[in-house]
Amino acid sequence: MDRIIFHIDVNSAYLSWSALEKLQNGSDVDLRAIPAIVGGDMAKRHGVVLAKSIPAKAYGITTGEPIVSALRKCPGLFIEPPDHSLYSRRSRELMTLLADICPDIEQVSVDECYMDYSAIQMLYPSPEAAAHIIKDRVREQLHFTVNVGISDRKVLAKMASDFRKPDLVHTLYSYEIQDKMWPLPVSALFMCGHSSVEALRKLEILTIGDLARADRSVLEAHLKSHGTLLWEYANGIDDAEVATVQADAKGIGNSTTLSRDAEDRETAHLVLLSLAESVARRLRAAGQCCLMVSVEIKYNTFRKASHQTTLFSPTSQTDLLYRTACALFDELWDGTPVRLLGLRSSKLTAVGEPVQMSLFDYQADLQPASPQNHSPAGKASADAAPVVTPAPAVPAREKREKLDAALDAIRKRYGENAVVRGSLMRQSGGEKKSEKNLRPPKL
Repeated sequence: MDRIIFHIDVNSAYLSWSALEKLQNGSDVDLRAIPAIVGGDMAKRHGVVLAKSIPAKAYGITTGEPIVSALRKCPGLFIEPPDHSLYSRRSRELMTLLADICPDIEQVSVDECYMDYSAIQMLYPSPEAAAHIIKDRVREQLHFTVNVGISDRKVLAKMASDFRKPDLVHTLYSYEIQDKMWPLPVSALFMCGHSSVEALRKLEILTIGDLARADRSVLEAHLKSHGTLLWEYANGIDDAEVATVQADAKGIGNSTTLSRDAEDRETAHLVLLSLAESVARRLRAAGQCCLMVSVEIKYNTFRKASHQTTLFSPTSQTDLLYRTACALFDELWDGTPVRLLGLRSSKLTAVGEPVQMSLFDYQADLQPASPQNHSPAGKASADAAPVVTPAPAVPAREKREKLDAALDAIRKRYGENAVVRGSLMRQSGGEKKSEKNLRPPKL
């Protein structure tokens, strides 16, 4: 039997999960039955549609458009704020249920996954019968719906699951693409975004069939390698297997768009502290240490800049990541107000692996880069040597590792906000101090 792949996709995941939560908490309104969206917080500059109900879609509302635009189309639109902790919990419930049915699953996002049907084919009379059983079991046990796409190619299974919704099963085998896929507009093709659609339109390529029959060299000339990829997908060419074993992580990072531009070094450092805590905690949870740290800045002019450095030895310590991030920021920042800050760790190694020790591992604890090394605007001198923050002295290092482990255990048992640094409480208004008076915490 040829390989058979399922693509399982939650119908309007964020909105469905929010609607289900409200109903379970006593609401008499099902958000899925009215014009409703899940949308970001305008105050935090995430004012876009994250998910929409089918009645909202009838008004022409699309995922990703600004909320103000959606309200113009439907003034009575109900807006539900996102709850990402809820979505993570629902996602885990779904993946646990699916793993009980078939162990060969590749999760690709919070609300979708691929399944290799070959592992369970002997249990069902046909792939279609299995898919109907899976979607019905999700609806009956978890009370939300999914679409299941079936194909002999991953990309076609993905396309099939996007056909008419909700709570349906569709097939799109290689021999069906001319009838089922080629008549569709190119915008319906997986990985064909707005800019690609516009480029193809100028070439008078309007449907997926037009794209499949187009001259591949012409597509490469206008869209480079992406044109080749789109041509292959339009022709159902995709040899990718279901990756049932997760590849090793190449890096762990986090970023945040600030509710108000950071205009001084101290405020930026507090944001970096919050990011360092998040990244370090995720490193420890994954059993990883990082050897490289990078900081990204997006200014309020939308200009981006980044800087990275290599540590003397791998670490997952919050303190060291924070100090390194501050040093990188101070070297990079040119004084322009900051809209977004990001922190990323890379060159990961598993905890317990032997590492090359350095003389700096035995040096005294170091502070972040001093502001006197920089111009009054906060800009680093062009001739300044990169600042690399060595690891703390071994005794202090062991104490910090034990402290990090203790804090992780407390947060795991009592919640993320069970332990909060005082400096971060001041940042969020826990103490009546203005931001200009805040100082980076002394760890």
